[in-house]
Amino acid sequence: MRLRMFVRSATALALILGLSGGVYAADPVFPPSSRFGFQPPSDMAPSKRFSGFERLEGGATVSVVELPPNAFAELEQNFTDENLKAQGFAVSSRQAIKVAGDVDAVLFSGEQPGAGTPESPTIKKWLLLVGDPSVTGIIIAQMTPGAETDETMVGMLTGVHIRPALTLEQQVAALPFKIEDKAGFRAVRVLAGNSVLMTQGPKDQMLNLEQPILVLAQAVQPPPAAEQRDAFARAALYSNQTMKDFVIERSQSYRQNGVDWHEIVARAVDVPSSTPVVVSQTIRFAPDGYLRALGVVRADQRGETLARFREVIDSVQVR
Repeated sequence: MRLRMFVRSATALALILGLSGGVYAADPVFPPSSRFGFQPPSDMAPSKRFSGFERLEGGATVSVVELPPNAFAELEQNFTDENLKAQGFAVSSRQAIKVAGDVDAVLFSGEQPGAGTPESPTIKKWLLLVGDPSVTGIIIAQMTPGAETDETMVGMLTGVHIRPALTLEQQVAALPFKIEDKAGFRAVRVLAGNSVLMTQGPKDQMLNLEQPILVLAQAVQPPPAAEQRDAFARAALYSNQTMKDFVIERSQSYRQNGVDWHEIVARAVDVPSSTPVVVSQTIRFAPDGYLRALGVVRADQRGETLARFREVIDSVQVR
């Protein structure tokens, strides 16, 4: 049941990412932390917004979502024409193929219907489901009319390369930011190539918030205007469905080292464990995006932990 819920969520994410002819590179290019690499045409480059590639002039993307190896069989069964159509992908053909040597895969072709206007054209779309024994991949390619050729997009997908799993250290090194001072925290997991989960203590899996956690995530999208940042920060905090009953102790904008910041410190209740917690959310704004840090600690352990959260956050350097 847990795998099924994970698969559904990941499938929806992959299809959402997928909504958003040239000379090929000689060697495969791997998005940061991804195990799936490609030989993109010269007018496509790794995206800063998601795990995958974007055409430099717009109009074409290739996005990648990685899942556990045992997800392939369930996805292959659940990727019916009806289910994919419900996600906005009208399938016209599907084909069982081999990729990366002798890895089972299924290639779906079709389109995402538009409104028929220049602003909302019908989008050509491909989905490659890859079932390597060590990882499952959902790879979505899409393009607006004339952005690329069908051969370019299909060739990029079916020419996929799969590399061995990266170590945690390699994944951290590939993040779009560098942490200069960990203040006693350590990384335990990298998510989507742009986020890292850190903790302080011996356990990698934390139940009932036995240890404080800190998540750092880089977002590449236009930041809100200065007058909207307090509302933006509060909405981001309240969107966390694992906590409830927020009581804000402090919410403030400030400028430090020439950079705009917003910080919230609040009390809340951890929903799974009903444990009182203290939440620290810091957002550092830049012209082309923002870095969000969310730290959570049990209320009876807040002590110096909030100060350590700030030590880590203040030391982050965006690459």
